[in-house]
Amino acid sequence: MPLIGIGILAQGLADFGIMLFNRRTRSKEWEMAIASTFQDHTILVGLGHLGFRVVQHLNALGEEISVIELNPKEDLIDAVREMGIPVIQDDASRQSALEKAGIAKARAITLCMQSDSLNLQIAVKARKLNPDIQVVVRIFDEEFAQSIQKQFGFIALSATSMSAPAFAAAAAGMEITHPITVEGEPLSLARACIPKKSLLKGLTVANIGEGYDVSGVLLRRGEDADMHPAGRRILEEADTIAILGNPDKISLLVHDNH
Repeated sequence: MPLIGIGILAQGLADFGIMLFNRRTRSKEWEMAIASTFQDHTILVGLGHLGFRVVQHLNALGEEISVIELNPKEDLIDAVREMGIPVIQDDASRQSALEKAGIAKARAITLCMQSDSLNLQIAVKARKLNPDIQVVVRIFDEEFAQSIQKQFGFIALSATSMSAPAFAAAAAGMEITHPITVEGEPLSLARACIPKKSLLKGLTVANIGEGYDVSGVLLRRGEDADMHPAGRRILEEADTIAILGNPDKISLLVHDNH
């Protein structure tokens, strides 16, 4: 290769490296290019305080995430981009914004905006664009949340009673209930299926209880369901376990069950 050609190639690689690693100078097209490479990822809409905490927990769970926020705060958008997560600055109620975030290939969408009606509007649009997508939607009114869950099949969580880890756990695919407070401690019931690569596989029910500070209340294997399984029962691939515990503790279990 001529020396001048090598010089041009080296300069091009250097420019690409600067563009890749300097997140502050990323263009909208670059953010969309990153999001377009994702598959089976989670789209998060609404980068407020709850949304940011959910992003942190999803990132800790090893989930790929793309974020949509029309007017992000500089400190939050910088922190999210430092995690390597693309932020699409657009109106999520527009179909084009959801498409930029990879809605067709996404596994889940979590809506954390301040408006119940806008969250629901985007949730319905997302389901139309991707009929198989799991929808987790923030709803402030608890009765309305329960109604939406029954009517649409969305996971509708009341922001007044659910923590960011619970939203993250739901977005990561774990079914989780609204917490009840027992002696000042929020407790949720959650259900997890044990996949092939789960770190929980091979552990006993007692190991789960001691390691994550939760209680195993049901173990299902095929057609057999064991209520209050003995501590010596060993978890196998494709088992389903129902647990009772603090949503934060459940989030840790979700991390190891991926």
